[in-house]
Amino acid sequence: MLETRGLRRLHVGPIDLLLQAGECVSVAGRSGCGKSVLLRMIADLDPQDGDAWLDGEPCSQMPAPAWRRRVTYVAAESGWWDETVARHFAPDVDLAALLPVVGISPKARDWPVVRLSTGERQRLALLRALSPVNRVLLLDEPTSGLDAESTALVESLLHSRLAAGTAIVLVTHDPAQAGRMASRHLELSDGRLRDRAA
Repeated sequence: MLETRGLRRLHVGPIDLLLQAGECVSVAGRSGCGKSVLLRMIADLDPQDGDAWLDGEPCSQMPAPAWRRRVTYVAAESGWWDETVARHFAPDVDLAALLPVVGISPKARDWPVVRLSTGERQRLALLRALSPVNRVLLLDEPTSGLDAESTALVESLLHSRLAAGTAIVLVTHDPAQAGRMASRHLELSDGRLRDRAA
């Protein structure tokens, strides 16, 4: 479904990767090795060499916003452009139903963003990124600030997306999470992706 060939930027690459529908691949590696650079290359957020294909359609031939709606990057620390939570979601999104899925009170729709904890921001950024057109989710440490209960809720949500055919590239430093979520495990080292044991 998703294929990259020769992606290269800064100290990362060339990266060749093949990802099937409904597959989760975990990516580990030392801090600073380029895991976020890798995800941003796949999402076409920065200039790079190489190309990526989604269902045979090249990224280089698709308008960037269209690619990013389908191949969606969720940063470890996401940006916030408005004062309240609700204004970061489309008007037709039922936040009263959506927020409890990740353990957040429905009342949070009216909260100012500055009230949110780090973990609440992480969960809201993930919810904000989800849409019916996501084919691939590129997740950068999506549960690093969460307790065990909140982590379990997020993983349950992600498993439901996998079951619906969305593919996930999951950057995580948590080997247990990689084991629970991913069917294939990679390590980024010296700019190259290599298979590793779970």
